[in-house]
Amino acid sequence: MKLILLFLFLLTVGINQVSAQNDSSAYETQRRKINQLLDERSNRFGQYESSLGKKTGIFGLKTKKDMQVSNDILRQIALTDNDIFSELKVLLDYKDFEKQQVETRAVIVEGRIDRFQTSITRLQQENQKLRTQADQSITDYDKQRNYLLLLFISLIACAFYILKLKKLPKIDVSGKKSV
Repeated sequence: MKLILLFLFLLTVGINQVSAQNDSSAYETQRRKINQLLDERSNRFGQYESSLGKKTGIFGLKTKKDMQVSNDILRQIALTDNDIFSELKVLLDYKDFEKQQVETRAVIVEGRIDRFQTSITRLQQENQKLRTQADQSITDYDKQRNYLLLLFISLIACAFYILKLKKLPKIDVSGKKSV
Protein backbone atom coordinates (compact mmCIF):
# COMPACT_ATOMS: atom_id res chain seq x y z
CA MET A 1 0.00 0.00 0.00
CA LYS A 2 2.84 2.38 0.91
CA LEU A 3 4.58 1.52 -2.35
CA ILE A 4 1.47 2.45 -4.34
CA LEU A 5 1.10 5.75 -2.46
CA LEU A 6 4.77 6.53 -3.04
CA PHE A 7 4.38 5.77 -6.74
CA LEU A 8 1.32 8.03 -7.01
CA PHE A 9 3.15 10.82 -5.17
CA LEU A 10 6.18 10.58 -7.46
CA LEU A 11 3.92 10.49 -10.50
CA THR A 12 2.10 13.64 -9.33
CA VAL A 13 5.37 15.44 -8.64
CA GLY A 14 6.69 14.42 -12.06
CA ILE A 15 3.55 15.69 -13.80
CA ASN A 16 3.78 19.01 -11.93
CA GLN A 17 7.42 19.42 -12.98
CA VAL A 18 6.61 18.61 -16.62
CA SER A 19 3.71 21.06 -16.49
CA ALA A 20 5.97 23.74 -15.01
CA GLN A 21 8.57 23.07 -17.72
CA ASN A 22 5.87 23.30 -20.41
CA ASP A 23 4.63 26.59 -18.99
CA SER A 24 8.19 27.89 -18.81
CA SER A 25 9.03 26.77 -22.35
CA ALA A 26 5.76 28.24 -23.69
CA TYR A 27 6.62 31.51 -21.96
CA GLU A 28 10.12 31.50 -23.48
CA THR A 29 8.70 30.68 -26.91
CA GLN A 30 6.30 33.59 -26.60
CA ARG A 31 9.15 35.91 -25.59
CA ARG A 32 11.22 34.81 -28.59
CA LYS A 33 8.24 35.41 -30.86
CA ILE A 34 7.79 38.95 -29.49
CA ASN A 35 11.51 39.66 -29.82
CA GLN A 36 11.38 38.45 -33.43
CA LEU A 37 8.42 40.77 -34.13
CA LEU A 38 10.30 43.68 -32.54
CA ASP A 39 13.33 42.95 -34.73
CA GLU A 40 11.04 42.79 -37.77
CA ARG A 41 9.47 46.14 -36.79
CA SER A 42 12.92 47.68 -36.34
CA ASN A 43 13.97 46.46 -39.81
CA ARG A 44 10.79 47.81 -41.38
CA PHE A 45 11.26 51.14 -39.66
CA GLY A 46 14.75 51.29 -41.18
CA GLN A 47 13.21 50.52 -44.59
CA TYR A 48 10.65 53.27 -44.02
CA GLU A 49 13.35 55.84 -43.19
CA SER A 50 15.33 54.87 -46.26
CA SER A 51 12.16 55.05 -48.41
CA LEU A 52 11.52 58.58 -47.13
CA GLY A 53 14.93 59.58 -48.45
CA LYS A 54 14.32 58.08 -51.91
CA LYS A 55 13.38 60.60 -54.55
CA THR A 56 13.19 59.04 -58.00
CA GLY A 57 11.20 61.80 -59.66
CA ILE A 58 12.28 64.52 -62.02
CA PHE A 59 14.44 67.17 -60.43
CA GLY A 60 14.94 64.95 -57.35
CA LEU A 61 11.33 65.04 -56.21
CA LYS A 62 9.30 62.20 -54.71
CA THR A 63 6.99 60.36 -57.02
CA LYS A 64 3.63 58.89 -56.24
CA LYS A 65 5.20 55.45 -56.35
CA ASP A 66 7.84 56.50 -53.75
CA MET A 67 5.11 57.76 -51.47
CA GLN A 68 3.09 54.56 -51.99
CA VAL A 69 6.11 52.39 -51.02
CA SER A 70 6.62 54.51 -47.89
CA ASN A 71 2.93 54.20 -47.00
CA ASP A 72 3.01 50.41 -47.57
CA ILE A 73 6.02 50.07 -45.28
CA LEU A 74 4.29 52.25 -42.69
CA ARG A 75 1.18 50.07 -42.93
CA GLN A 76 3.33 46.94 -42.42
CA ILE A 77 4.86 48.60 -39.35
CA ALA A 78 1.36 49.26 -37.98
CA LEU A 79 0.35 45.62 -38.65
CA THR A 80 3.52 44.42 -36.94
CA ASP A 81 2.71 46.69 -33.99
CA ASN A 82 -0.74 45.08 -33.79
CA ASP A 83 0.86 41.63 -33.83
CA ILE A 84 3.27 42.71 -31.09
CA PHE A 85 0.38 43.96 -28.96
CA SER A 86 -1.57 40.72 -29.37
CA GLU A 87 1.50 38.61 -28.58
CA LEU A 88 2.25 40.81 -25.56
CA LYS A 89 -1.28 40.19 -24.36
CA VAL A 90 -0.69 36.45 -24.64
CA LEU A 91 2.58 36.86 -22.74
CA LEU A 92 0.84 38.88 -20.02
CA ASP A 93 -1.86 36.20 -19.85
CA TYR A 94 0.89 33.64 -19.24
CA LYS A 95 2.25 35.81 -16.46
CA ASP A 96 -1.24 36.25 -14.97
CA PHE A 97 -1.79 32.51 -15.18
CA GLU A 98 1.54 31.83 -13.46
CA LYS A 99 0.70 34.41 -10.79
CA GLN A 100 -2.69 32.78 -10.24
CA GLN A 101 -1.02 29.35 -9.97
CA VAL A 102 1.43 30.70 -7.40
CA GLU A 103 -1.43 32.25 -5.42
CA THR A 104 -3.40 29.01 -5.60
CA ARG A 105 -0.38 27.03 -4.43
CA ALA A 106 0.16 29.56 -1.65
CA VAL A 107 -3.45 29.13 -0.50
CA ILE A 108 -3.11 25.34 -0.61
CA VAL A 109 0.18 25.43 1.31
CA GLU A 110 -1.27 27.89 3.80
CA GLY A 111 -4.23 25.56 4.33
CA ARG A 112 -1.89 22.64 4.87
CA ILE A 113 0.15 24.67 7.34
CA ASP A 114 -3.03 25.61 9.21
CA ARG A 115 -4.08 21.96 9.34
CA PHE A 116 -0.60 20.97 10.54
CA GLN A 117 -0.72 23.65 13.23
CA THR A 118 -4.16 22.48 14.32
CA SER A 119 -2.93 18.89 14.45
CA ILE A 120 0.16 19.91 16.38
CA THR A 121 -1.93 21.89 18.88
CA ARG A 122 -4.34 18.99 19.31
CA LEU A 123 -1.46 16.54 19.76
CA GLN A 124 0.23 18.85 22.27
CA GLN A 125 -3.02 19.07 24.26
CA GLU A 126 -3.43 15.30 24.15
CA ASN A 127 0.22 14.88 25.16
CA GLN A 128 -0.33 17.21 28.11
CA LYS A 129 -3.46 15.28 29.09
CA LEU A 130 -1.55 11.98 28.90
CA ARG A 131 1.28 13.42 31.00
CA THR A 132 -1.24 14.56 33.61
CA GLN A 133 -2.82 11.10 33.60
CA ALA A 134 0.63 9.49 33.88
CA ASP A 135 1.53 11.73 36.82
CA GLN A 136 -1.80 10.85 38.47
CA SER A 137 -1.19 7.15 37.84
CA ILE A 138 2.29 7.42 39.40
CA THR A 139 0.82 9.20 42.42
CA ASP A 140 -1.90 6.53 42.75
CA TYR A 141 0.71 3.78 42.36
CA ASP A 142 2.86 5.34 45.07
CA LYS A 143 -0.16 5.53 47.42
CA GLN A 144 -1.09 1.91 46.73
CA ARG A 145 2.49 0.80 47.26
CA ASN A 146 2.63 2.65 50.59
CA TYR A 147 -0.66 1.09 51.69
CA LEU A 148 0.56 -2.37 50.69
CA LEU A 149 3.86 -1.79 52.47
CA LEU A 150 1.99 -0.66 55.60
CA LEU A 151 -0.29 -3.71 55.33
CA PHE A 152 2.70 -6.01 54.86
CA ILE A 153 4.49 -4.50 57.86
CA SER A 154 1.28 -4.83 59.87
CA LEU A 155 0.94 -8.48 58.84
CA ILE A 156 4.55 -9.17 59.79
CA ALA A 157 4.03 -7.40 63.12
CA CYS A 158 0.85 -9.41 63.74
CA ALA A 159 2.59 -12.65 62.75
CA PHE A 160 5.50 -11.81 65.02
CA TYR A 161 3.11 -10.96 67.85
CA ILE A 162 1.16 -14.22 67.34
CA LEU A 163 4.36 -16.25 67.28
CA LYS A 164 5.54 -14.49 70.38
CA LEU A 165 2.28 -15.29 72.13
CA LYS A 166 2.58 -18.98 71.16
CA LYS A 167 6.09 -19.21 72.54
CA LEU A 168 5.20 -17.61 75.86
CA PRO A 169 4.42 -20.13 78.60
CA LYS A 170 0.79 -20.25 79.56
CA ILE A 171 -0.01 -19.16 83.01
CA ASP A 172 -2.93 -20.69 84.85
CA VAL A 173 -5.20 -18.65 86.87
CA SER A 174 -4.15 -20.60 89.81
CA GLY A 175 -0.64 -19.25 89.44
CA LYS A 176 0.99 -22.38 88.17
CA LYS A 177 2.98 -22.53 85.05
CA SER A 178 1.95 -24.98 82.47
CA VAL A 179 3.94 -26.20 79.65
